[in-house]
Amino acid sequence: MPQTPHVERHFTAGETIRDIVIGMSDGLTVPFALAAGLSGAVSSTSIILTAGLAEIAAGSIAMGLGGYLAARSDAEHYTSERLREQQEINEKADAEKAEVMDIFISYGLSQQESAPIVEALSKHPEAWIDFMMRFELGLEKPDPKRALTSALTIAASYIVGGLIPLSPYFLFSPASTALQISVVATLLALLIFGYVKGRFTGTKPFRSSIQTALIGGLAAAAAFLIARLISR
Repeated sequence: MPQTPHVERHFTAGETIRDIVIGMSDGLTVPFALAAGLSGAVSSTSIILTAGLAEIAAGSIAMGLGGYLAARSDAEHYTSERLREQQEINEKADAEKAEVMDIFISYGLSQQESAPIVEALSKHPEAWIDFMMRFELGLEKPDPKRALTSALTIAASYIVGGLIPLSPYFLFSPASTALQISVVATLLALLIFGYVKGRFTGTKPFRSSIQTALIGGLAAAAAFLIARLISR
C-alpha cells in the first residue's frame, strides 16, 4: 500500500520575520506619530513631508545600523564562546565529558546508555564542540551574511512602513485632511500588519492585530495632542 511521504512543515524564516517586524512596526509608528504631531501644529503639508521624509531616512539608517551591529555582536559572541569551548575540551576533557553525560541524562538516558555515546562523540572534536555550543550554551552558528541581510531588511521595512502614513500628505491638502486619511490608512495597515505578524510568530492573530494598532494609535494621538497644546 503506497504511503504518503512525511513532510514536516516548520517555519524557518524566524530571523527574517523578526527583522521585518522590527523595521515595519517602527516605520509605521514613528513617522505616523511625527506627521500627526506636526499636523496639530502646522497646516502646510510640505513641512510635514519634509520632516517626515527626513525622519524616514534617518530612522531607516539608524535602525539598519542597529540591526547590523546586533548581528555582528551575535557572531562575535559565538566565535568567542566557541574558542573558549575548544580550549576547555583540550584542557579539561574529562570535565567536558561529564557535562555531555549530564546533558544526555537530562533527556532521560541512563549513565550506562550515555557512556558509549559520550566516548564516540569525544573522538570527533569538531562535532563535540558543535554539540556543546548547541546543547550546553544554547548557541547556533550564525549566518556569516546575517549582519548585512538584517541591516537591509530592517531599513527597507522601515521605509515601506514609514511611507504609508506619509503618502496622504503627497495627495491631499490641507494637513488636517491629509491627517484624517493618514489615520485611516495607517490604522488599517497596523491592523493588517499585526494580524500577519501574529500568524508568523505563533501568537493569536486578532490579539496581535489589535495590540499593534492600539500602540501605533496611542503614539500618534499623544504626539498630536502635545503638538496642539504647544502650538497654542
